[in-house]
Amino acid sequence: MTIPASETDMDTDLLAAVRAGDTAAYGVLYQRHRAAARAMAYGLVSDPADADDLVAETFAKVLAALRAGGGPLVAFRAYLHTTLRHVRYHRARRDRRLEFTDDLTRYDEGEPFRDPALDRLERTYAAQAFRALPDRWRDVLWRTEVEGASPAEVAPDLGLTPNAVAVLAHRAREGLRRNYLQQHVAVADPPECRWTGDRLGGHVRGRVAPRDAVRLETHLAWCAGCRARHAEITEINQSGYRPYKQRGHPEADGLRVAHENGAP
Repeated sequence: MTIPASETDMDTDLLAAVRAGDTAAYGVLYQRHRAAARAMAYGLVSDPADADDLVAETFAKVLAALRAGGGPLVAFRAYLHTTLRHVRYHRARRDRRLEFTDDLTRYDEGEPFRDPALDRLERTYAAQAFRALPDRWRDVLWRTEVEGASPAEVAPDLGLTPNAVAVLAHRAREGLRRNYLQQHVAVADPPECRWTGDRLGGHVRGRVAPRDAVRLETHLAWCAGCRARHAEITEINQSGYRPYKQRGHPEADGLRVAHENGAP
């Protein structure tokens, strides 16, 4: 839903007041955007109590960011919704690691649990990462990694040698990995935080220029918020994700949807 310009201006004024220490101004923001946040939360979780907890934690995180001098300068609702999605995502990842049992049959394989809301988020992240790739990278990635064609089979269609297709596919895979990680980075408004956030995916993958790496690591040394974002996507990177593999997985479904609907 698009917010009228006059209401957006009011949000900007309220945000400035919150940064100046006016807690009541944040109460007004809460009243103005609570319904939209709850509607989004109900789309991510089925239990009303969980939805309310998700909204409460999201508003608390945004308030803490504003009090620390971070958070949004404008577009409060967009920032709020992004924060809510990230809170839900990281709650789901955390819950997957919890084990509430005294049963010693932990080594039974059993059936893996898949959280439908987390799957939807993964599909969204994978699709957005795929759409951000150049046309040629999307094409070769789809053909080689999803359809399973060999470089030799794809080469005539692209007018390349099999070796060139293999190199192109490698670059496309790496680009998708960086973009996929980048989708998990929460929005940050301070200019240096935004600059850093835009490069966190590449930094985790070791794909930023040395000069940029020095600047980024200097920023991480003193910015706790960016360090937390960096730690989150480092964990995701280390989990062995493969957003283009396994047709039954949500990431592959996200690529399929993006591929069938074309790029923006």
